[in-house]
Amino acid sequence: MKRWRGIIDRFEGDLAVVEFGEVMEDIPKSRLPESTQSGDVLWFYEDGRIEVDVEKKQRLSEEIDDLMNELWED
Repeated sequence: MKRWRGIIDRFEGDLAVVEFGEVMEDIPKSRLPESTQSGDVLWFYEDGRIEVDVEKKQRLSEEIDDLMNELWED
C-alpha cells in the first residue's frame, strides 16, 4: 500500500500546514488524529488513513538538537 510522509509545520485556524518535501499543503485538522502537534511526522495512506510516527519525530528532534549543539560549540 502506498503512503506519503508529511510533517506538520504549523496550524492556522482549522487547518494544519503539512510539509511534503518541498510542497506545503493545508489539511483540515478534523482529518488528523486528535493528539497531533506541530512537528509531528505523519504517514498518509492511499486508503485515507493517517498515522502519527512518534519514533521518527523523536529521531528528527534529536538530529535537530545535535545540529544546534554543533552550531553553538565554537
